[in-house]
Amino acid sequence: MSKRFQDVISTHEQFAELRQVYGHPGERAVKKVISSLDHHCREFISKSPFLALATSNADGECDVSPRGDHPGFVLVLDDHHLFIPERPGNRRLDSVQNILSNPQVGLLFLIPGLGETLRINGKAFVCRDQELLDQCAVNGRRPLFGIGVEVKECFAHCAKALIRSSLWDPEKWLAKELLPFMPQVYADHCQIPEMTTERVEKELNEGYQNRLY
Repeated sequence: MSKRFQDVISTHEQFAELRQVYGHPGERAVKKVISSLDHHCREFISKSPFLALATSNADGECDVSPRGDHPGFVLVLDDHHLFIPERPGNRRLDSVQNILSNPQVGLLFLIPGLGETLRINGKAFVCRDQELLDQCAVNGRRPLFGIGVEVKECFAHCAKALIRSSLWDPEKWLAKELLPFMPQVYADHCQIPEMTTERVEKELNEGYQNRLY
């Protein structure tokens, strides 16, 4: 156990004590979980251009990866199945490797301007179904594979986190000059002599312009 954190809750007995103080979820929070993609979930997904995909490997080591495209880029196949096309990225394939050893995944869908989010949990599959890949083609380019998800749980999540963060409020956004300069972050983290900040910035911009699909 880490020595950096004090008064850590590590047993079920301690959790029971925390539950007494924190309280229990209300009836709405308990009963809002459904096991299939109803028309509300389908509408939400059809209008969502972004999701976060949470995975973990067999040892429980976790990863969260962003997925984004035009609204409705995730295919709803039926009441219990989704298909997420895999667009060109950094080729690490962290999510894929995790799914192969532990197929349980969590998805968080967002719609810009909407505080509430949609959470979906289920079982994932690395899928090369040609018919599905054809449906996901953009500009004549189709993905090499996608992530199929067998849905187990769906539920809406309230807007408190997004309200507190002012995520969709442009007036609360930092000025551009105050934002982290990501080419410098990449260069410092990589520690590759020839990978200068200027080179990273050039390669990032080239990728953003020419290699989205």
